[in-house]
Amino acid sequence: MAGIEDAPTAAVVVDPDGLVSGWSEGGRLLLGWTSQDVLGRPVTELLADPPPSGFPGGHGGATDHPGYMALRHRDGHPVDAVVTAHPLVGADGRAQGQVMTVQRWDRRPVIADRAFEQCPFALGVYDPELRFLWINASSGRVIAHSEAQVLGKKYREVLPEFDRSLFPERDDKPYTDQLAEVARTGVPARLITVFQPRGSNYANAWATSIWPVRDTEGRVRAVANWGFDMSAEYWARQRLLILNEATGGIGRTLDVIGTAQELARTSAPVFADLVTVDLFAEVLGGEEPPSPPAFSGHHAVTLSRAALYGARADDGPPPGDPTPVGHAPGSAAARCMATGRSMVELAAEPGPGGEWAFGPGLAADPAHWPPGNPVIDEAIAADGLTGRITVPLRARGALLGVVAFSRSDRPEAFTADDLILAEELTAKAAVAIDNARRYSRERTTALTLQRSLLPQRLPNPEAVEVASRYLPAGTGAEVGGDWFDVIPLSGARVALVVGDVVGHGLHASASMGRLRTAVRTLADVDLPPDELLTHLDDLVIHLAGDLRPDGHFQPTGESGATCLYAVYDPVSRRLTLASAGHPLPLIIAPDGARTPAPAQPGPPLGIGGLPFEASELEVSEGSLLALYTDGLVESRERDVERGEDDLLRVLNQDTAASLEILCDTVMEAVLPRRRTDDAALLLARTHALRPDHVADWDVEPDFAQVPRVRKLAVDQVDAWGLEEAAFVTELVVSELVTNAIRYGEPPIGLRLIRDTALICEVSDSSNTAPHLRRARAFDEGGRGLLLVAQLTQGWGTRHTGNGKTIWCAQTLPQSPPHWP
Repeated sequence: MAGIEDAPTAAVVVDPDGLVSGWSEGGRLLLGWTSQDVLGRPVTELLADPPPSGFPGGHGGATDHPGYMALRHRDGHPVDAVVTAHPLVGADGRAQGQVMTVQRWDRRPVIADRAFEQCPFALGVYDPELRFLWINASSGRVIAHSEAQVLGKKYREVLPEFDRSLFPERDDKPYTDQLAEVARTGVPARLITVFQPRGSNYANAWATSIWPVRDTEGRVRAVANWGFDMSAEYWARQRLLILNEATGGIGRTLDVIGTAQELARTSAPVFADLVTVDLFAEVLGGEEPPSPPAFSGHHAVTLSRAALYGARADDGPPPGDPTPVGHAPGSAAARCMATGRSMVELAAEPGPGGEWAFGPGLAADPAHWPPGNPVIDEAIAADGLTGRITVPLRARGALLGVVAFSRSDRPEAFTADDLILAEELTAKAAVAIDNARRYSRERTTALTLQRSLLPQRLPNPEAVEVASRYLPAGTGAEVGGDWFDVIPLSGARVALVVGDVVGHGLHASASMGRLRTAVRTLADVDLPPDELLTHLDDLVIHLAGDLRPDGHFQPTGESGATCLYAVYDPVSRRLTLASAGHPLPLIIAPDGARTPAPAQPGPPLGIGGLPFEASELEVSEGSLLALYTDGLVESRERDVERGEDDLLRVLNQDTAASLEILCDTVMEAVLPRRRTDDAALLLARTHALRPDHVADWDVEPDFAQVPRVRKLAVDQVDAWGLEEAAFVTELVVSELVTNAIRYGEPPIGLRLIRDTALICEVSDSSNTAPHLRRARAFDEGGRGLLLVAQLTQGWGTRHTGNGKTIWCAQTLPQSPPHWP
């Protein structure tokens, strides 16, 4: 029920015309108007709203019953009052006007006033111009002003700090603007306001609500707000958000510097204004960090700055490689690394009695700080800092470096809870950095192994011009088992090899090394491509058996591989190839036409029991051969056929370009952007041996033919201008032809090839291969091959489809330019 409070009572005399003819002192105390202000003026001007029915000077007659209405104070704000009008009658009984009594009316009982006044929440009421009308005691403590000091003053005058946002980078509206917007629009607002109270070094977070106060007509007469301090909950939530972001943002890549920069970016500017991450050079190189004696707190320590990130425009990750950063003896970083404990430095001045004024909440209570923290160090203020937290970067018991979180732009100081957050962020980053360091070391080891197993420099055979490229998979995948090779063969021929071992890692690299060695060994035997792949298939099956686990050991990796083996003969310009599950090469003629490979890929190596087929085709001189692994043309976004079309399109753009330039163009244009596999490319441009540099003769199986054949060979060598090689050639031809007649079967043939070496080949139809043996002192034979081996720089046997060929080669002092 409404009640009437003890307050000044105003007496107002109104004449019959509705003009004020009398005004008591109570009227001045209640409404602020003096008698000079109101006498002779219409009484309705004292009302804040239109006069109700029955009000003197209004419509209808006067009433003896009290009326509740809003009067207009001299300052402009409304005053709720109880107005009672009584007729004033003269001696003649005629109406002389009315006497009105006005008393302030409160719609609440006194205990309600006290409840609002003693409310622990900050309460305030302001007129539409944001002048203070009323605040409670809690609000007075927050703004450090009493109600008497602020009544009638504008909000911006009393609290200018609320005219700016504490976090301008978030585009927060100043709190004063929020109040003005509610007063203007009449739309309530609920928000969390972060501000720094006067005399405090910490920012507080307040949950506030702003709403309009309307009159009976619905017009906004004032704006009110309330708020309570939720700093503990707010900052705890912010720390959880930062930790949640750090969980998904730190350690996304297995890269040491990248992880350090992720830590810096995650922490600034939401937690600190500037973050630096300094690591030992050994950590950046993937090595083990130094032992504890290397970073005693009494000695200077040099680290490498892996990351620097800040909220200011001039802060950011350092360009280029990490730069050395020295930490002096006794510095915070040196002490942290020596003790293994974090350190908090604050630049604030102590209080008058030497005490430190901590902010609100348990987080700022000195009892909650670890021993030795915080340290009040005015020296950091010279660097423009308000505080700094230095945390040692440790993982698995090893010290990797140090992280520094600094504040300069934001005014609030670090709290004990901030120290816990800094240590949590650093711990997450330390594990990720150590994982990246270990991965970097293992990947470097695997890459070193893989590259040592690949050819460091391709041979330069005269039969083909070659160029190659090899790119391991990105940091998201391990090292693979792709390989390629160029192997010179007898008769000026050359073998081109490309292969891919299933799987990744050291196992794949080791398996690749075995297979490459096996291919080279089998190529030395000069096996045809299909037979070579058959032997290689058996080897892969045996290797898979060797890798089977014993007991509780797990398999070391997958088995299986693909391989393409091709042999090019520059004399006949024929290419013989066979594939074990590997993509066939692209063959492009000099005119740009694609020559289809007639072969069909056989099963991958390691299947066993299935044959491999060799195909042969003649290629034009100057043709371009492209051998590659599937990592070059296949990805999740592109199938093999489309990748091969892209490769063919790039190769067709300029088939006459330098192979080195063409390799770079292919890798840039064709290589998938998101690679999960190694990619190898081997380009070869074919040459043809001039016909006048090849001479061959049929030899009758008669020893009497040997002198004639010797003379033919010597004459040909002389015709080539190689007189110095005539003597050895005569002996070699004599021995090899004699052996073919004696031990071989017709038909027998002799061929001389002038290449970078002088090659002598004797063929027959027998499959029996000769071998060196040690002749006894009185043996009449058995010394022929020994002489051949001693007089030439190499000899061997290769089997063909209709027999065998014995060959030997003499190195020429200088090869004339006989290649086109």
